[in-house]
Amino acid sequence: MKSETDSRSALSIAQRQFDAAADALGLDDSMRSVLREVKRELVVHFPVEMDDDSFHVFTGFRVQHNIARGPAKGGLRFHPAMTLDDARALAMYMTWKSAVVDLPFGGAKGGVICDPKVLSESELERLTRRFTTEISLIVGPDRDIPAPDLGTSPQVMAWIMDTLSMHAGYSVPASVTGKPIAIGGSEGRFTAPGRGLAILTVEAMRDRGLDPVGATVAVQGFGKVGSVSARLLGAAGMKVVAVSDSAGGIYREDGLDLVALRALKEEGGRLIDYGGADRISNAELLVLDVDVLVPAAVEAQITADNASQVRAHVVAEGANAPMSPEADAILNQRQALILPDILVNAGGVVVSYFEWVQDLQAYFWATGEVNARLKEVMMRSYQNVRSRAEHRRVPLRDAAYEIAIEKVAEATRVRGIYP
Repeated sequence: MKSETDSRSALSIAQRQFDAAADALGLDDSMRSVLREVKRELVVHFPVEMDDDSFHVFTGFRVQHNIARGPAKGGLRFHPAMTLDDARALAMYMTWKSAVVDLPFGGAKGGVICDPKVLSESELERLTRRFTTEISLIVGPDRDIPAPDLGTSPQVMAWIMDTLSMHAGYSVPASVTGKPIAIGGSEGRFTAPGRGLAILTVEAMRDRGLDPVGATVAVQGFGKVGSVSARLLGAAGMKVVAVSDSAGGIYREDGLDLVALRALKEEGGRLIDYGGADRISNAELLVLDVDVLVPAAVEAQITADNASQVRAHVVAEGANAPMSPEADAILNQRQALILPDILVNAGGVVVSYFEWVQDLQAYFWATGEVNARLKEVMMRSYQNVRSRAEHRRVPLRDAAYEIAIEKVAEATRVRGIYP
């Protein structure tokens, strides 16, 4: 029997969501067995020389879920709580995310069990370059293209790209995305996940007959996705009343000064150090009486334990798997509008695809073109999901999964099984 913790793990949630969609699609057992499990996983244990001349052995991994539609694509996470099961689940999500927005990618994920906050820059660079060397067996522009995630940054991606280029003997900018612009990164990449979320949140609210202007917003997680989505939702006329980071959150009924909060974070401060609002916990933020909730932190934040207390009319999933299937059912029952992670936070992989294409062509686009193309892809994908949801009379998540799994299953069927 699975424990409560197991049932809430990202892998358990991912597989249960797959099972539900596979049932709806009537997938046969053979296809289910191929798509339900990861294709390949590499676990490495590697030494890193620390600044005090000692050596510390770190554990890292790279997991590829499926490559039927193209090379694997997914982030690298440097985090002390990272697990192999997390990587398996997140690789699966990347497969469906790429498919639902119709990108020619499969899904991958990886990372290192470490706390980058306690490493010096030189230690972080040595760790990154050694880890890159260890996983270089399976990554590359035509095999598996890493990108930033929790605990990694454009600088980390630059070190990865340089290391892979040194192995090849020539520069390989398309080997990684999310790089600095100076070495082949794309305009608009940093803001892409939050921008895509904001675009679809506004559009979905209008479809539901909800006026975005004046709507109140709470954002859990003020990182790469949460901070940008908060800013852009505010620019769309919404009022951001609560935000949080790992240390806790703040709430102000009249709305928060997002410019000041962003400056505070850039200076290394915590949101709870902001003096112009009430302190709240991350758990309290999730159940605030707001119109829109954006869980943009980590997995399994809304569960059967707290879903009945969530009062938001709209939940836009900025994080991967922030909601358990049990919580999903509770919120659907009260007709909350849930914008599923594999669709609403796909902006990052969309612009990563743009960056990969630009690197391969050695021809780069202006910010306006990147943002316009991002909006086009996100809107087209949302409209496809919405149409299926309306036709099948199912929630958006069910429709998104069905579309994604159909595409991957068809690619797998057409390619066949070798030999």
